[in-house]
Amino acid sequence: MDVSDLKDLFAATKTRMDGYVEHVRREIAGVRTGRASTALLDQIFVEAYGSRMPLNQLASLSVPETAMLVATPFDPGVMASIEKAIRSSDLGLNPASDGKVIRIPIPALTEERRKDLSRHVHKLAEDGRNQVRGVRRDANDRLKKFLKDHEISEDDEKRGLTEVQKLTDEAVKAIDDLQKRKDEELLGR
Repeated sequence: MDVSDLKDLFAATKTRMDGYVEHVRREIAGVRTGRASTALLDQIFVEAYGSRMPLNQLASLSVPETAMLVATPFDPGVMASIEKAIRSSDLGLNPASDGKVIRIPIPALTEERRKDLSRHVHKLAEDGRNQVRGVRRDANDRLKKFLKDHEISEDDEKRGLTEVQKLTDEAVKAIDDLQKRKDEELLGR
């Protein structure tokens, strides 16, 4: 085993961790804060044409004002399905259609709802941190196997474990920062 094999292990570990950070970023972006954002609707899937499709593939989305989203379906025949999908999501939105577009007012958040959303954000972040720790465990197990199989020295293993921990710390810090920013949006802290 040579140094490039360890670099490949670190690169693969970083890629997997970055993937989980990005997943948390998308999940947290979908948590509504009282301001209209098309990212709010990214997690909505609509039953159309015999399958489940993302809303943004069935309609153009826009933000004409701070507390309003507008979905303009490419095919008016799916308008009822889009409305149903938005209504049945856990976002608490009540869309209204005029036959051409679907207007989605974003209601102001109550203090209780803000706290609920903050708890949800903390859960999403903790799930992401646990996924990152799982990647760390996998990488550490591989390093220990390399040592046991005499493919690397003890010093290489120690350096490897240190590098994996550094990657873990970076990913966890990124998730913590995402959580903190969303909490500031939600709770004004």
